[in-house]
Amino acid sequence: KHNVDGTINRYKAWLVAKGYSLTHKVDYEETFAQSKDDSISTVIALAIAKGWHLHQMDVKNTFLQGELDEEVYMVQPPKFKLSTHLIVICRLKKPLYGLKQAPRAWHSKITQYLHQIGFQMSKSDNSLFIR
Repeated sequence: KHNVDGTINRYKAWLVAKGYSLTHKVDYEETFAQSKDDSISTVIALAIAKGWHLHQMDVKNTFLQGELDEEVYMVQPPKFKLSTHLIVICRLKKPLYGLKQAPRAWHSKITQYLHQIGFQMSKSDNSLFIR
């Protein structure tokens, strides 16, 4: 990450999973969409009409909050290989950014919490909760 003058402020790295555990022509093309534009537009229009205050929330490291339902493994990134081991396989305990299962794992976790505090999922949009 650079400062305005071009000097380095700090180093940043992302670990992105490739998701090879998915089966071609079975679930590889499956993607979990979190929200529908129609629902967002409807909520904004409703808030304006009713004079409600809207607040946006951005959750840092969202996907790390989810829990995997299945065993997922990944090969250690090439730049971090140990000289004593040719191949290191890592079992993921939490979903990583880029993993196809990550959005579904996060949605499952937040849905469970929202149900506990009294919200109900909309029948037309699984990302819309009403209380």
